Amino acid sequence: MISQNLMFVLRKSHILPLLVTKELFLFQSLNSLLSLTLAGGEPLSETQRGGITWTSSLDTKIQNLPKDGKEKSSLKRLKHLHQEKVNRIRAQHRINVHGCDVPDPVCSFEELQSEYRLNQRVLQNLKDAGLNTPTPIQMQAIPLMMHGRELLACAPTGSGKTLAFSLPLLAHLQQPANLGFRVLIISPTRELASQTYRELRRLSEGIGFRVHIIDKASLAAKKYGPQSNKKYDILVSTPNRLIYLLDQDPPGINLNSVEWLVVDESDKLFEDGKTGFREQLATIFLACSNAKVRRAFFSATCTPEVEQWCRLNLDNLVSVNIGHRNAAVETVEQELLFVGTENGKLVAMRDIIKKGFLPPMLVFVQSIERARELFHELVYEGINVDVIHAERTQQQRDNVVNSFRSGKIWVLICTALLARGIDFKGVNLVLNYDFPTSAVEYIHRIGRTGRAGHKGKAITFFTENDKPLLRRYKKKTD
Repeated sequence: MISQNLMFVLRKSHILPLLVTKELFLFQSLNSLLSLTLAGGEPLSETQRGGITWTSSLDTKIQNLPKDGKEKSSLKRLKHLHQEKVNRIRAQHRINVHGCDVPDPVCSFEELQSEYRLNQRVLQNLKDAGLNTPTPIQMQAIPLMMHGRELLACAPTGSGKTLAFSLPLLAHLQQPANLGFRVLIISPTRELASQTYRELRRLSEGIGFRVHIIDKASLAAKKYGPQSNKKYDILVSTPNRLIYLLDQDPPGINLNSVEWLVVDESDKLFEDGKTGFREQLATIFLACSNAKVRRAFFSATCTPEVEQWCRLNLDNLVSVNIGHRNAAVETVEQELLFVGTENGKLVAMRDIIKKGFLPPMLVFVQSIERARELFHELVYEGINVDVIHAERTQQQRDNVVNSFRSGKIWVLICTALLARGIDFKGVNLVLNYDFPTSAVEYIHRIGRTGRAGHKGKAITFFTENDKPLLRRYKKKTD
């Protein structure tokens, strides 16, 4: 747990001003209906912030109307009806929001251009990628970030969280500028960072944004150090590579210009132990010293530690949850299979292969050693199988991932490394060969299938020794 002193240091001294209230959005959406009502009133004041023009709040306009006039009553009535409509939309899409002055959700990507001046080329890139309608997390998280609000967003795997933070980031930047990195995105694994990097490159195609990912920290020190030309805009990185640069003397990278810091799979970054990144994350926060920096946390699961830290250290926090918190995605058919003993796992695995399955399939095990053992058992079954874990080189891992994406590998054995955020299109089956150690880990594992509304299946083996864990999970969900 971060010490209280460190929490105090990380707390920003300024309070992020609210750019827009809910009433503002209401006025904007009802402006055409109320043109006659407001005729002759004072002109709307405008404030330029980040290239977006904001109007005055509806409450101020109400106060300017006659106290006993029918206009004021009509305006309040329309405001009430509008809020009822917003509540219905949130209920329909299972959007749960906690915070003050939360903007209305957006129901189409076109609204982002009319309301927030999102670049037309970005909208075209969305259409070219076949993305026509925002998902629930995108509906609410995008307008929040467009307002510059700090948030903690929790949504099931495969629900479009990467796009939910990428679009407002591109809208905020507007165009390339030689000011250094203005956006920093932290991912727990190299594979997830690469996926986010590709998504940003695709969305910003034709606009000219310089999106970078740190491949080799030693080369990055020369590229981004004090003598660089600062011709870059967005950086995607894992914590370890970034910390290496920050620890150089002088630092191999300058984060003073960062205006948005996004932490993806934030609960993983807060884990204790050697795989956790809490200490590194604190160092990165301190390095982002811009007084205007805003932060957003995204994850498929939300642990109490993450929520507590965000409430202590983020300004005017808004939390967004889609559906039940820490719940598995509904498009995944889940099956528990009792296999008796450890030896029964291999028998059940071979039975699945013998009966026939529709590849690709991801198989999760608890350790690198078990991944190697299972690989050697299955390589003689006549199927295309490979293994990925932390001890393989980055080139080997990249080759395996690419082969799995292209269909050359039917079965991929992996440790928890790949359970975090990797978007493999069309994974038909996830097999938990070893029982997950926590409910959160289980959710992330099975979330590799059933993505973007597609159906998937997850089978979890359990033995006599796993029954205590199974009972513990059942109590948590009852």
